[in-house]
Amino acid sequence: MLRLFSNALVLASTIALTEATPSIPLSRRDLTIPATLPGSWQSQGCWTDTVASRTLSSSATTDTTGMTIEKCISFCGAYSYAGVEYSQECYCGNSPLAGSAAAAAGDCNMPCKGNANEPCGGPNRLNLFYSGVAPSSGPVTPLSVGQWLSQGCYTDNVNARTLPTQMGVNGNVSVETCVQACGANNFTIAGVEYAQECYCGNSFQNGGVPATDGGCTMTCVGNSTEYCGGPNRLNVYELSPWIPQGCYTDNVQARSLANRVNVNGNFTIPACLAACQSQKFTLAGVEYADECYCDNQIENGGAPATDNCNMPCAGDATTICGGPNRLNLYKLNGTIPTPTPTPTPTQSQSQSQTQSQSATATQSGTSTGPTTVPSAGLWQSLGCYNDTQAARTLTVGQGVNGQVTVESCTTACANNGYPLAGVEYAAECYCGTQISNYGAPATDGCTMACQGNANELCGGPNRLNVYNYTGTLSTTPVTTNPGNGGAGTTVSPVTSGLQTPWGYSGCYVDNANGRILSVELPDNPSVTVESCIQSCSAQNFTVAGLEYSVQCFCDNNVINGGTLLPNPSTCNMACGGNSTEACGGPNRMSIYSASTNITVLPVAQTQKTNLPGQWQYVGCLAEPGAQRVFPYQLILQRNNSATTCLSQCQAYGYPAAGMEYGDECYCGDVSDIAANGGSNATEADCSFSCSGDPIHICGGAQRMSLYEWQGTPLYTWNQPANTGHYEFLIGGLVVPLIATLGVNNKVTFVEKFGTGPPNSTGAYELDYTLANDFNHAWRTMHVKSDVFCSAGLTLPDKKGRQINVGGWSLDSTYGVRLYMPDGSPGVNGTNDWQENFNEVALQRGRWYPSAMIMANGSVLVVGGEQGSNGAPEPTLEILPNPAGGRYLTMDWLQRTDPLNLYPFLAVLPGGGVLVIYYNEARILDGGSFNTIKQLPNVPGAVNNFLGGRTYPLEGTAVLHPQHAPYTDPLTVMTCGGSIPGPAIALDNCVSITPEVDNAQWVIERMPSKRVMTCMTALPDGTFLILNGAQQGVAGFGLATEPNLQALLYDPSKPVGQRISILGTTIVDRLYHSEAILLHDGRVLVSGSDPEDTRFPQEYRIEVYVPPYLTTGLTQPTFAISNTDWAYNGQYTITITSNPNGGQIRVSLLGAVSSTHGNSMGQRTLFPAVTCAGNTCQITAPPNAHVCPPGWFQLFVLDGSNTPSYSHWVRIGGDPAGLGNWPNFPDFTLPGV
Repeated sequence: MLRLFSNALVLASTIALTEATPSIPLSRRDLTIPATLPGSWQSQGCWTDTVASRTLSSSATTDTTGMTIEKCISFCGAYSYAGVEYSQECYCGNSPLAGSAAAAAGDCNMPCKGNANEPCGGPNRLNLFYSGVAPSSGPVTPLSVGQWLSQGCYTDNVNARTLPTQMGVNGNVSVETCVQACGANNFTIAGVEYAQECYCGNSFQNGGVPATDGGCTMTCVGNSTEYCGGPNRLNVYELSPWIPQGCYTDNVQARSLANRVNVNGNFTIPACLAACQSQKFTLAGVEYADECYCDNQIENGGAPATDNCNMPCAGDATTICGGPNRLNLYKLNGTIPTPTPTPTPTQSQSQSQTQSQSATATQSGTSTGPTTVPSAGLWQSLGCYNDTQAARTLTVGQGVNGQVTVESCTTACANNGYPLAGVEYAAECYCGTQISNYGAPATDGCTMACQGNANELCGGPNRLNVYNYTGTLSTTPVTTNPGNGGAGTTVSPVTSGLQTPWGYSGCYVDNANGRILSVELPDNPSVTVESCIQSCSAQNFTVAGLEYSVQCFCDNNVINGGTLLPNPSTCNMACGGNSTEACGGPNRMSIYSASTNITVLPVAQTQKTNLPGQWQYVGCLAEPGAQRVFPYQLILQRNNSATTCLSQCQAYGYPAAGMEYGDECYCGDVSDIAANGGSNATEADCSFSCSGDPIHICGGAQRMSLYEWQGTPLYTWNQPANTGHYEFLIGGLVVPLIATLGVNNKVTFVEKFGTGPPNSTGAYELDYTLANDFNHAWRTMHVKSDVFCSAGLTLPDKKGRQINVGGWSLDSTYGVRLYMPDGSPGVNGTNDWQENFNEVALQRGRWYPSAMIMANGSVLVVGGEQGSNGAPEPTLEILPNPAGGRYLTMDWLQRTDPLNLYPFLAVLPGGGVLVIYYNEARILDGGSFNTIKQLPNVPGAVNNFLGGRTYPLEGTAVLHPQHAPYTDPLTVMTCGGSIPGPAIALDNCVSITPEVDNAQWVIERMPSKRVMTCMTALPDGTFLILNGAQQGVAGFGLATEPNLQALLYDPSKPVGQRISILGTTIVDRLYHSEAILLHDGRVLVSGSDPEDTRFPQEYRIEVYVPPYLTTGLTQPTFAISNTDWAYNGQYTITITSNPNGGQIRVSLLGAVSSTHGNSMGQRTLFPAVTCAGNTCQITAPPNAHVCPPGWFQLFVLDGSNTPSYSHWVRIGGDPAGLGNWPNFPDFTLPGV
């Protein structure tokens, strides 16, 4: 089985395929990096990159028309590194991937799409840039601490905690101290956040979900080698029955854990462990970033390893998932004890638990959780009070010595002359001389343990534990705030000496309607005005703000209606790094700007007008929890808006969409809302400004700004009364890898020979007209080498020989095998496959190649790998071999391996050759094979542009019908596929007319997701879509959720209305399933070779009977005498019966070999036809570009669209003389 992420490379000489022609010197465009880059960004030169293992992997975007270096740097502003590649791609990260390296400057030679004078990398090459702000060196996310296993990075929100109980720890916060504190209080989930905060719980609450933005980047204050979450991001650990065993060896041919299982959704260690545990295994291992293996014992000599477990998990780059031939191994050691948490108030409990209840529990001695301290010296508790960020109950924010406790806060307030003290939200201290702003006793909400003492309560969200000093204070209140607990030094804004052109703008009210600057940097105890300005300026922001002594914010405008105060005295807290500078105060922000004029944007409102298309706002929707209402999520940290989100959902056919948390976009169906538990919420709950449009609202915490499409439906899936149906045809002998209908109207099957069943001969022929006579229906044939994952075609020679090229390993990868069909339906043939590696062979060994008949009649063979799990074979060659043995190396194949196997090939009417590989497409010159046109990247999923269409992501591709006089541009379509890493199948077909100017892909949504798709052209110009799975990728044991539904695609209908839902089968058709059109108009369906314990090896052969054969009408018949046609020739047929009447049409369908979703040879033409009585004259296609030479099934269709049985015709002859090749005694030659 192919490993999905091979990094092996092979170099091949580039040798011309055609005779030498005079060389033409090419002038090279001088590409230069701008002398001045934004902020402190600096060029790091040209670096290596690969599709499988990105040098920068934290975030990515693409722009096919406007990419520039500056645009990429702006997109990556939150990261330390940015890189541009392949003219249009942008990647971000905090450090280059280990193993990537500097490359020759000349390798980065592709101009940017948005500025042709700038270099934007090249094939597998990045122009790399560094922000000048060093990423933290060394910290890691521990995979485990005892039996606490990392669950990755999770979202959090200060107003709705994912883990509800904040926990004080002994000493400074680290992963170890936090899990120890949570475990001691009988919690099973622990999380570290914001470098110094520890949270506990027994379940994820308030919609906390795995974060995809790499936001867990802050170093623990108690251990600089570990990550402790980030702003609103938790590094989560869960008490687990799985015990890490370390790094173990593995081998592709002899697995240490024998059972590979598929992981749904993002690939993480917990997901793999859960998958193994659900299947009753006691050992689990993660390998090669996204592979999961299970067993109950270590097999095949697997042993501890000391190196190479170094690949980040595909679904969580902060954790390690093995490496090449290396497993991170885990052992199931029974179940963990059922948690018995202490009565520590949780967030849900806090809504009903009163202060008196807490006191009662404390007095009775039944609680071991935090309690209200009744007194601290002369300070007496006044109980729990309400508070609000916009109008504080105690108006002076107070720094303390050390961490916040009741004692440290009351001491700080006493030292500064305040008779009232209050502790809030575990880690905040406030002082005052009176209860202000209508503060009043609260009956609930003071539920959070103090940061500095887990046994004490320190308020909660918008709740203060208030204390009153009953003695006589030795000082009066200071008028300026000491910030970090100093002695009362006077503070003031910085009005001079700042970097040009920055200046002081004033003291603003914050949080009255949400944050007034949108980007919050990590708290910094050493922050100064100067350092905050420098940080914001380095990220190209023009406004900086400081608050609460240690906080720094950035933006380009003041948002949410921030109000400038006429008197700046309430911005009175000293900066953590300079006690003479003012750094805001509680809900007060000291703002500095690079401009003399600051734009203050109004309070964000819901956007209800000027929406794209026909969208309409519905309301604020409450999410049900971690399981979101809609299935597709996009994180748009800098550019989320109603326009961006709704347009994206609309493009992919989703009529319901919404924004959440400011930077999240979701797409789905209206029916998802009820099905997944969405409910109405108050409009006030949706209050977060959009990250890309701060004057409009993009939902809130677990709240979605919901929109629905109200216009013409984005899609209509027809449900006809006549759907056709599946029928069992015959039991099979093998699971075929390639199925081909021969010109003798029998089906040849080739399969694994040597790696398949021990009694298999590798080839069989089925006479399906004898399906009721099993012994006579099958004929045994023979191959000499392993055809596993080879390519096949029908040649244009006189006898319609079939050719098979490539194979599994060693000599078989060079194999060229030929079979001349003989016999007829009901009459046995005697010919067999012919092969002699020493006489005729490919120049390059190939596994998973594609083949195509070119316009000149020769055979083009493209791509593959050098044998099973081998290095890429990024070349193309011609059969028969040109003199001297010539092949060409294609950089685009090298760059996209291993996601480009079995590329889709087609001769275009304009003379070029279309190639679709991975998620790219280009047109090659039919003679030189130079690229003459690069097409836009093939769209993937609505939330992941990296989805691909060729093996192993495996969709299928077809050419839309061509109609005489062949003046309309040819349309090419590919349906289905998958996403590398998470292996989520695609639910769309995309089509393009590649030869028109400014060709663009058209997206059409399918009723379900589908990978390992098969697609069969039908004689009426429609296409049958069937087989495959709804999750996974192609390969052994790599897919789940078989797709049993057949679809019909009719390109004659309007876009969005072309798909009809047909019948279903009871047979799972997964890897190595095929489908081909028979001469009677039915579709033969075969195979399924998953080789795992969940789905059987499938030998049964079915047929699908299309709707045109289930109307009860009789098929027309016709006779033809001349079946060897020249281009533009006139040929006569006689209609021998037309019982249904109506106008006659004829169609020509190319001979097809079906394998791995690739219908090699597929082409549909509707030639001109005129009839007089029962005699009809057909005009053959005009040339070899409209219709490459070859064999075609000729069908007659009557007025009711019922097809006849087909007759085979050859069109265009044998211009390459293949009928006289290979000229050796042991090959039978049919002639031309």
